Amino acid sequence: MAWFKRQEKGITTPTEQKMDVPKGLWYKSPTGKIIDADELERNLFVSPEDGFHVRIGSATYFEILFDNNKFTELDPNITSKDPLNFVDTKKYADRLKDVMEKTKLKDAVRTGVGKSKGKDVVICCMDFAFIGGSMGAVVGEKIARGIDHAIKNQLPFVMISKSGGARMMEAAYSLMQLAKTSVKLAQLSEAKLPYISLCTDPTTGGTTASYAMLGDINIAEPGALIGFAGPRVVKDTTGKDLPEGFQTAEFLLEHGFLDFITARKELKDKINLYIDLIQNNEIR
Repeated sequence: MAWFKRQEKGITTPTEQKMDVPKGLWYKSPTGKIIDADELERNLFVSPEDGFHVRIGSATYFEILFDNNKFTELDPNITSKDPLNFVDTKKYADRLKDVMEKTKLKDAVRTGVGKSKGKDVVICCMDFAFIGGSMGAVVGEKIARGIDHAIKNQLPFVMISKSGGARMMEAAYSLMQLAKTSVKLAQLSEAKLPYISLCTDPTTGGTTASYAMLGDINIAEPGALIGFAGPRVVKDTTGKDLPEGFQTAEFLLEHGFLDFITARKELKDKINLYIDLIQNNEIR
């Protein structure tokens, strides 16, 4: 049985000769399922084994929702400033520069205008890759401008949230965006235009406390983490053990915080269905 044992000790294999599987060829879901990366992409980044929805960014959501992925991006070049000269483990100004180079994004939200199932719609989508999708002044401004565009052109508005909450590096400037976006959504409502809010994993903090939960229809992807404070903070505050599945989309649907849970492959059809129903239009 010597072939089960290494008879010579101290043998090493040069790094260049190791036969590791190239990174990105396979994806392992949280339940341990192994999926071919190409198959995962073809399935809109949803694991066919267990239905787990992998986090995706604005580019992929726009591709899913806009007809032929054709849209016009609004205010693509607005960037954050550093009014507080904030420093934590590094300067905020340096952090912004680094994350813009790494992600090729200008900030944590993008706004697109284009046709979805043949009709124009304004879609704002957050990117978690940009400082955890945190909500700073640029995020609030771009959402506000997106809503203004919807009102001016009498278009439905869709918000796709994916955020860790307020951006601490901007302090009160960040918190002001909760009120700013909420006021704009009130104006959208006064104009009698539909607002569909989609919560994806994760939707937390000030995002949940403002625009993410103000939709005419609030929907979420399966399994999405949605909440305000984290489970540890909630438990420490209430002094009680939290229910199983606390802050998942399914838990919130059961307790009335959401209207529907919608799988990613159904998003385009369902969002346009809700818009048609709200506007009393013929169902597309």
